[in-house]
Amino acid sequence: MKTLFIILGSVALALGVMGIFVPLLPTTPLLLLAAALYFKSSPRLYEWLLNHPRLGEYIRNFREYRAIPLRAKIVSVTLVWITIGYCIISVVEEWWWAQALMSALALAISSHILSFDTLKK
Repeated sequence: MKTLFIILGSVALALGVMGIFVPLLPTTPLLLLAAALYFKSSPRLYEWLLNHPRLGEYIRNFREYRAIPLRAKIVSVTLVWITIGYCIISVVEEWWWAQALMSALALAISSHILSFDTLKK
């Protein structure tokens, strides 16, 4: 099981890092999943992730404060709307039902991000 958890944690970590650059991949939940899987399988990988100079901050901030920094909220919500807005206008322009579903998805994602407290540092 430890090997499986390490593999799954590494996949979650890779997707979390991709989520920094791809708007619809949720960075923090994937990094939290990677941390949980590493915690169960490898104390060394868990400590490495928590102490990572860039990625560790996502996990520590969320675990300690259950909050997202203002800049991250703004960037996330903006990128979600730009990406889904582009898809609504250019990709599914013929299908009103797909546009409605994508608008609802963007609204749900935005609401979820904005539902967390804003981290004040």
